[in-house]
Amino acid sequence: MIVVTGGAGFIGSNIVAALNDVGRTDVVVCDTLGTEGKWQNLRKRTLQDVVPPRELMAWLKGRQDIEAIIHMGANSSTLAFDGDEIMENNFRFSLHLLDWCTAQGVKFIYASSAATYGDGERGFDDDLALSHLQTLRPLNLYGWSKHLFDQVVATRLEGGAALPPICTGLKFFNVFGPNEYHKGPMMSLVSKYFGAIKRGETIDLFRSYRPEYADGEQLRDFVYVTDITDVILWLLDKPAHVGLLNLGSGKARSFLDLVGSIFDSLGLERRIRFIEMPEAMRPRYQYFTEADETRLRAAGYNKPGTALEAAVGHFVMTHLNTEDPYR
Repeated sequence: MIVVTGGAGFIGSNIVAALNDVGRTDVVVCDTLGTEGKWQNLRKRTLQDVVPPRELMAWLKGRQDIEAIIHMGANSSTLAFDGDEIMENNFRFSLHLLDWCTAQGVKFIYASSAATYGDGERGFDDDLALSHLQTLRPLNLYGWSKHLFDQVVATRLEGGAALPPICTGLKFFNVFGPNEYHKGPMMSLVSKYFGAIKRGETIDLFRSYRPEYADGEQLRDFVYVTDITDVILWLLDKPAHVGLLNLGSGKARSFLDLVGSIFDSLGLERRIRFIEMPEAMRPRYQYFTEADETRLRAAGYNKPGTALEAAVGHFVMTHLNTEDPYR
């Protein structure tokens, strides 16, 4: 049996879908469904149970039938400000699961984040060495909570402590795709702007405040969620792996490229204008992110990622521009 925490959320529900697609119906989701319609992310899925996070440790007690825990559950808002809540839900809950998987010899795949890299000035190297991690400076509470947990794994590894056979943190970059509709302002720009673009509206992008970047040419590593789930399925088949892995496309692209691809997918003329960025955002705004895939490829993963235009086109035509946008 495979447990997916955060399994009703964006990436989690896509993992559940990918598991079902390869014939795995022995899936347990750990999540709260709330009132945002997250249940629709699971409407097409086959599950064995849905366990609230507060009950998971009791549910796991004494079980011998768990193959892996894929831990995606967290408060992923980069705007979160309640430190106690973040520490309880993002950090200490992860510690409990790590300890349980270690004791039981169960595979543990968990969500880290590219937010751990902070402003990116120190690069995007997914090195698990504690000395390297200690040089990173996350810019928000969410990124710090993930960074702190990465350091726990690094400390245990370097100290010779036991770890699960698979103990892999995934540093997600800018993921987009189906089932993110409950995320409100944290949705990707593809989901956020699709409706307005289809209605013929003009889309606003932030101006650049650095001379080396033209307006709209700020760069991000945008990655389609199916590329994420492909890596996770590959990891589940490996007998052992301990480390961090960047999960992006490996190719930084501009916001103009991303938003322009939505217009192009619908066969519409691009209507984009540039607006001032709020002053409070400017000092901490990232102008470039790009996943270094060296360790992922060295670990044996060789499937190419989906090109941005193909990914946006698939998302738009297979999901967003249909009566049922859910995967």
